[in-house]
Amino acid sequence: MKKLIAFGLTAAMVASLAACGSSEGGNKTTAAAGGDTTTTTAAAGGETAPAAADGQGAAGGTFKIGVIGPLTGPAAAYGIAVQNGADLAVKEINAAGGVNGIMLEANAQDDEHDAQKSVNAYNTLKDWGAQAIVGSTTSDPCIAVAAETSNDNMFQITPSGSAVECVTPDNVFRVCFADPDQGTASAVYIGENKLAAKVAVIYDSSTTYSSGIREAFVKEAGSQGLEIVADEAFTADNATDFSVQLDKAKEAGAELVFLPIYYQEASVILKQAKDKDFSPIFFGCDGMDGILTVKNFDTSLAEGLMLLTPFSTTEESSKAFTEAYVAAYGIEPNQFAADSYDAVYAIKAAMEKSGIAADAAPSDVCEAFKTAMTQISIDGLTGAGMTWNAAGEPDKAPKAVKIVNGVYEMQ
Repeated sequence: MKKLIAFGLTAAMVASLAACGSSEGGNKTTAAAGGDTTTTTAAAGGETAPAAADGQGAAGGTFKIGVIGPLTGPAAAYGIAVQNGADLAVKEINAAGGVNGIMLEANAQDDEHDAQKSVNAYNTLKDWGAQAIVGSTTSDPCIAVAAETSNDNMFQITPSGSAVECVTPDNVFRVCFADPDQGTASAVYIGENKLAAKVAVIYDSSTTYSSGIREAFVKEAGSQGLEIVADEAFTADNATDFSVQLDKAKEAGAELVFLPIYYQEASVILKQAKDKDFSPIFFGCDGMDGILTVKNFDTSLAEGLMLLTPFSTTEESSKAFTEAYVAAYGIEPNQFAADSYDAVYAIKAAMEKSGIAADAAPSDVCEAFKTAMTQISIDGLTGAGMTWNAAGEPDKAPKAVKIVNGVYEMQ
């Protein structure tokens, strides 16, 4: 059975926009330690707030969560963050007594940002006995895994798979916003805050992620009074020289360059823009998160860069999580860590709401969670009062940050 996909921005997103603005990789297993909406509060570095369960979950036992993401390769900053975020949430929940007495266990597998390897990682986790999946981390691998989990009726929640197709099956939910919502929200934010009138777009036409965001952005731009003066594509095969795209943007008088791309390519664009003495506002989405961690990158080049992200370490609500994360992994968390952390707490809330037993079969877990996910609310790192609809889409308010003196500042 397929779900109807929710494409539009929620009223909360539009209202919010109008108002505002490395650790080591490798596979890791975290061993388990010794009707109405239910709200769960994620409490980093402290106790988790209890939530009432409608069912009678069996006390004791272990519930297994598989985690999938790129732990090696060029997208490793995303996957390692997802691994660490899930790991930290599991440890906190277990330290607070588990879920109705049930301990959690997480097993992270590397997919190297490759669709087939992501399916292989899923099969490894299925053989391990996973009862739910957090992942995949990036969109194309997530789409591939979603087809498999749908066939197996395995519950899946992706922290950051933003392509529309990621949550087409009715067993898949997500923490992040979908690509169309990111593109629309970016145009709304730029327009509402009058950041620029003339805008250039540089995007990766070879990825579902970048193309989807770009399409929605261009569609909304006119409604926000934005003139697209250059709309330039590149592909994975030529993602090292952006001279043509930057020259066209500069010659067209672009005041802002919208980059719905991943941080690796963005770091190259910023360097080449500097060499060309081209200094517009650069604006990205969640794939930009991680640019300050690029090896040998001069982070001063990112000064003033803006991006839509639901998480910042500078927020008071993120302080405890950030401190716990730094203590555990020696690096500040990014949005992907926060997304994953919230995904595990969503599983916790769904377990409490459904009263699922520790030894429940994956298919039984999935059927219980499909309903429970539409009845819970999470006060998480990436959104307060976050809820989900039956299409698997989250309802929460987006935020924008700006890099100032090498750190994110909420706008």
